[in-house]
Amino acid sequence: MDDESLLKNQFLIAMPSMEDENFSHTVSLLCEHNDNGAIGLVINRPTDLKLSDMMEQMGLEHEALNDEQIVYWGGPVQPERGFVVHRTPGGWESCLQVDSDLFITTSRDILKAIGKGEGPKDYFVVLGYAGWGEGQLEHEILHNAWLNTHVSQQILFETPARDRWQAATRLLGVDVTQLAGNAGHA
Repeated sequence: MDDESLLKNQFLIAMPSMEDENFSHTVSLLCEHNDNGAIGLVINRPTDLKLSDMMEQMGLEHEALNDEQIVYWGGPVQPERGFVVHRTPGGWESCLQVDSDLFITTSRDILKAIGKGEGPKDYFVVLGYAGWGEGQLEHEILHNAWLNTHVSQQILFETPARDRWQAATRLLGVDVTQLAGNAGHA
C-alpha cells in the first residue's frame, strides 16, 4: 500500500444500505490506516454516560465540567478504553497526531487536566473503537459499505452528533441517500 492510498485522517461514512447495527448511519474518524489494518472512532453515537460521571468513577476531579458533556460510543472493540479527540497539542503522555491540529490522546493526564479546566478547549471523549484487519477495510469499501472524505473539524467539534452523518455526506458533493448499495466498479 502506498502513502496515497492511506485513509488516515479521513471520515469513513457508512453507506445508507449499511445493515450492521453497529455502524448504520455512522461517521468514523480514521486514526490509523496501514498495511496491517485500520483503526477508527465513531463520532456520532452519543451514549447516556455523562463525562462527569465517568470521571467520578475513575476517581478524577471534574469540577470544571458541566453536566451536559456526554461520552460517545467509539466502536465495538475494547469499549472500556477511552480516547480524547481534541485540537491543540498539550504534551500528553500518550498522544497521536492525526493532522496538524487534530490529536487523539489515551492517557489519564488529559482527563485530569480537563476535569480541572486546564485541558484543550475543543474536545470530546469516546469509549471503544472500530478496527479492521489487514485488507478488510479496503474490501468493505470495494463492496460499497463505506465512502470516505476529508475530515472537517467543524463537523467534529461544532456539529451536533445527530447531524454529523448527514453533514459528512454533504462533504462528498452528492446526495448519498440516492446512491444504490449495489453499485458496480469500473
